[in-house]
Amino acid sequence: MVDVFSGRLLVSKDGRSVDPEEALQNKVVGLYFSAGWCSPCRDFTPVLCDFYTELLEETEPPAPFEVVFISSDHSAEEMAGYMRAVHGDWLALPFHDPYKHDLKKKYNITAIPKLVIVKQTGEVITDKGRKQIRDKGLSCFRNWLEGADIFQNFSS
Repeated sequence: MVDVFSGRLLVSKDGRSVDPEEALQNKVVGLYFSAGWCSPCRDFTPVLCDFYTELLEETEPPAPFEVVFISSDHSAEEMAGYMRAVHGDWLALPFHDPYKHDLKKKYNITAIPKLVIVKQTGEVITDKGRKQIRDKGLSCFRNWLEGADIFQNFSS
């Protein structure tokens, strides 16, 4: 993930700047393209939030998983409100970072919500993260982990 977010900072839900190299190292990463004005997004975000919480707070050790929100909101205020209201405690690309357009192009994002699951290299494991979470729940994470080439003692 160092390559994908190299030279950039991410922000936490509470507005702190976060070094992506530290936060995303050795993790499966879900790039979550979404917006507060989008009703399918508002429908899926709580599902993703539960999935994230279960993986990180209810498994020992916490699963090597992180979400990075890439906003399609209309303003920084909208983005912040959406994050505060329904998001999990995950990271986001700052609203004003033009890099979000490059990411949308790189991962061929034509509609939202879209959850693209990527390896450390930024290579796609699946671009159907949303469907897999809805269909399989937590069990889809094991497949992502295998696809990510991250070897860790994770059991669900």
